[in-house]
Amino acid sequence: MIWNISKECMTPEEKRHLQGERLRKLVERVYHSVPFYRQKMQEMDIMPRDIRTIDDIVKLPFTTKQDLRDNYPYGLFAVPLSEIVRLHASSGTTGKPTTVGYTRYDLSVWSEMTARCLTAYGADRNDIFSVGYGYGLFTGGLGMHYGVEHLGATVIPMSSGNTSKHIQLVHDFGATALACTPSYALYIAETLEKTGIPRDEFKLRIGIFGAEPWTENMRKEIEAKLGIDAYNIYGLSEVMGPGVSYECQYKDGSHIGEDHFYPEIISPDTLEQLPYGQEGELVFTTLTKEGMPLLRYRTKDLCALDPTPCPCGRTSVRMSRIMGRSDDMLIIRGVNVFPSQVESVILEMEEFEPHYLLIVDRVNNLDNLEVQVEVKDGFYSDEINKMIELKKKIAGRLHSVLGLHADIKLVEPYTIERSQGKAQRVIDKRKLN
Repeated sequence: MIWNISKECMTPEEKRHLQGERLRKLVERVYHSVPFYRQKMQEMDIMPRDIRTIDDIVKLPFTTKQDLRDNYPYGLFAVPLSEIVRLHASSGTTGKPTTVGYTRYDLSVWSEMTARCLTAYGADRNDIFSVGYGYGLFTGGLGMHYGVEHLGATVIPMSSGNTSKHIQLVHDFGATALACTPSYALYIAETLEKTGIPRDEFKLRIGIFGAEPWTENMRKEIEAKLGIDAYNIYGLSEVMGPGVSYECQYKDGSHIGEDHFYPEIISPDTLEQLPYGQEGELVFTTLTKEGMPLLRYRTKDLCALDPTPCPCGRTSVRMSRIMGRSDDMLIIRGVNVFPSQVESVILEMEEFEPHYLLIVDRVNNLDNLEVQVEVKDGFYSDEINKMIELKKKIAGRLHSVLGLHADIKLVEPYTIERSQGKAQRVIDKRKLN
């Protein structure tokens, strides 16, 4: 099923015309309503009349998270506060938080986009969703909540935390869909095993996971442990929240809502636009957002775009799975390392649980990477020789993938701290020194 055929299945010509029209209106609006953009465009000698088609987007300035922080709290709003009906904000862990404001129209678009996602996953008004994303300033909980209601389905606003109660209510209420971070889904699966409740007593069939990068191997792990179909959902607070893109039943990339969010891939180094298929940094322009529209927002997420037709019938461009963030990339002894690479190796090996921690330190002016990984119950042993062999095995696999040697620390099951929100996978002590 497709929620909005007229927008999700546009011809390329229809899409380009709509995007161009909306971009022209957007640029006109931010030029006159947002002093930050007016100054940026004047510095670049750009006027609204210079933007005629969607191809002219390359003439426009980029926006960064630092720009949002510099204009905290309301400097990038394009409407008076009297028209803002909701505020969300980031955690502000690396400085000032980033604030996002939504008008009633913005919230209606958000609900529409989330409903498109849920329909693509095979959900309908007969489903019951347990929403395990955090509610509050984080956009995950409320974003999913209103999308489920817009779909006409039933929502259980569980949020994160109190996992045992969550599992009990999923069981008792007959929930058919679970929405949370993939790392929390694994924790739910782990806790479920301890409850003793038979899995066949649950009605879960769909999992909607996002808010952190995850791999295909983690998808398989979640699907096997929970007996569900696991789908990716993508979004970010600055652009909207969950629902910017979504997988369909073919799970071959995530369809972007291009009538509302125009995507580009750029080189993080040169900032030049890259062609389809080439991996780089994902950039979004919010074509219809009223409260806080953004021109060419640099997400820092690394992926590629695929414009080829999808068998599902949707014609929107698809983004590949996020392989990491340009600002999360670790450079260790000159080698680029992404946590997702380590995760992929761990999940390919039957001896290990999908729980790990990367600790980066600098010893005697030399970078060092330690990988802590949990060994499954049946493989953890008191025999030193067996553990040495297991350590050699994973060290060799990691070296072949990463191109550098890592110190391996094998730990007992359930010793690495579990996350009920976004998982912390990296501790970079170099930044603390």
